[in-house]
Amino acid sequence: MIKTLIISTCLLSFPLHILLGMGEKMSTSESDVGRVEDRRCTNIRHLNMVYSFTAPKSRREWQARAKYIREQILTGCGLLPMPEKTPLNARIFGRIERGDYSIEKVFFESFPGFYVTGNLYRPLGKRGPFPAILNTHGHWAPGRLVNNEYTNIPRRCANMAKQGYIAFSYDMIGFCDSTQVEHRKGQLDTPRAHLWGISIGGLQLWNSIRAVDFLCSLPDVDKTRIACTGASGGGTQTFLLSAVDDRVKFAAPVNMISSIMQGGCQCENPPLIRLDTNNMEIGALAAPRPLFLVAATGDWTVNTPTTEFPAIQSVYKLFGAEDKVAYVQFEAEHNYNKESREAVYAFFGRWMLRKNDPDAFREQDTYTEKDEDLLVFAHEPRPSDALDDKGIIESRILSAQKQIEASHPHDSAMLEAFRNTYGLALMHCLSPQQVKPSDLVVESRGVTHADGYTLEKLIIGRKACGDRVPGDLYEPQGCQTKRRAILIVSSHKSNLGDSKLVRGLLNRGQSVLAIECFNTGENVCSQDRTTKYAFFTTYNRTDTAERVQDILTALAYLHSRKDISQINLLGIGDGGLWVMLASAFAPEVNCTVVDANGFDSNDDDSYIERLFVPCIRRAGDFRTASALICPRPLYIHNTRGRFQTDWMHDAYVAAGAPGALKVRGTPAHDDDILQWLESQDKLH
Repeated sequence: MIKTLIISTCLLSFPLHILLGMGEKMSTSESDVGRVEDRRCTNIRHLNMVYSFTAPKSRREWQARAKYIREQILTGCGLLPMPEKTPLNARIFGRIERGDYSIEKVFFESFPGFYVTGNLYRPLGKRGPFPAILNTHGHWAPGRLVNNEYTNIPRRCANMAKQGYIAFSYDMIGFCDSTQVEHRKGQLDTPRAHLWGISIGGLQLWNSIRAVDFLCSLPDVDKTRIACTGASGGGTQTFLLSAVDDRVKFAAPVNMISSIMQGGCQCENPPLIRLDTNNMEIGALAAPRPLFLVAATGDWTVNTPTTEFPAIQSVYKLFGAEDKVAYVQFEAEHNYNKESREAVYAFFGRWMLRKNDPDAFREQDTYTEKDEDLLVFAHEPRPSDALDDKGIIESRILSAQKQIEASHPHDSAMLEAFRNTYGLALMHCLSPQQVKPSDLVVESRGVTHADGYTLEKLIIGRKACGDRVPGDLYEPQGCQTKRRAILIVSSHKSNLGDSKLVRGLLNRGQSVLAIECFNTGENVCSQDRTTKYAFFTTYNRTDTAERVQDILTALAYLHSRKDISQINLLGIGDGGLWVMLASAFAPEVNCTVVDANGFDSNDDDSYIERLFVPCIRRAGDFRTASALICPRPLYIHNTRGRFQTDWMHDAYVAAGAPGALKVRGTPAHDDDILQWLESQDKLH
């Protein structure tokens, strides 16, 4: 089975008057719950918040946390599982020699039909293999050819070559030669693209990973000494690449890692990557590899000496590697100017060339090349198979579909492998938080006695999280022994107490908890929480993910009760979809009943309109959920021929439990559900 590490950190504040301990109940005189104020409606995380970061107490804790964040970044960028690395088909040409260094034009395919473009600077008159440095650029026009008082990338790379490095500067999407997609138009950041893990930021990270592959393919590169540096948006590329690719042994993000600004461009904000984290923690993923922070007093790195550097250094201390992280701050505006460049030269010189002499790395003047002599496609056409934005999206979706299909579980070994890969990705899509009994806060809003049962109105939440989940708890009267319980989740308001289903469960001596999930029923948020700040899904869970969390929180409440022996789970309407996703991460659930509600599980528009979670299609959607649920009993009804279950059947066969899956095309009646639950309870 997949082993998951689920974050238990909540960043919202819970009402102090109900912060009670260990799941303690608070009674009131109210007979009905009424509207509740859920802080998740108003406490929205965003890029310009003030963030904090404190390292865990042990290296082991940090390594587990670092693994989780790394996987989260990869998932949000559509890189978990890692796509196939197709041939680069690199072409290097147009050599210019300038005494002790040369410049060449480069393009290669990061995947078929997308071309990464740039310039390769190499030492002349020296013997290799050489250490290599990737040079990313920020949003200063015109990209990798920028030459002004704030930054000069050609001079930076030429100086690196003169110092004995191979330097590769390459384009961000939409700059210089990389014109297949415009940078700021959001063409790769549509809801459909995000379902499949496609975004401009994700593609840029993939291009950077392939740029490392390109450097490693060169015979004159020392593969054990590869670095990356860049400023502003290039700084973001630098620390994201070093976070996920440990072939990058040295990193110098310039004027970027900040506690007060996380990156203002779409390319710096792929979905999911900053859920419950921030750039300080992401930057610390480089530990214990050498890391150099360059800061300025005139931008958002103004607090680096007192905030960002000490926070990141605390992680390096866990490794006994405090000497491998350093910072410098200059009195300057946002930049990668000469002073900043010389500081980076000296840092890399110390660690990569073993020369601890800053004076040996003063920047030298270099020849200023004409743009046309550096532009890859200045004198020849771009390859005819270059894809536009629509072609890129369709190509990436087709590749993801083929990769999922290739992992189709036909036996127990394939099922285990599928769970360990795609199950991990689905977990990171939803990012559920583990709920311990001590995390629970349960508020009672009154008890009503009826014929044969009692009804208690509850508010269930987690300490310091701000969530408030209304619930109706039906208890059979006179039952003193341990009993089964069922959690019912409906997407629409209904009086379940009068239903045959609840009556039948109570008559069988079972407890019933019916909850109203986030942003549904009487507790709809007063305003659209997704539009207040840019890049909502980079920093926040979607409504669907929050509803899955509510189900897991309610299950934790039932599981904490000593009078409950077994728990079943049932969803009505779209609540059935939420229930199936939640059950995938709730091994304590015995039986799961899913109302598919006619959901078309192969239609992207259905996910956008009814079940939006970034990367959920890339992570295998309900196919993965079923693989995680099996061999536990699962009843899916109301499929209407649109909710596909063939894959699920194969997963249950692979698990050796084909009889534990029941599928019905039409809506199931209450009697049918009761009968199925009773039959499964007897078997289990």
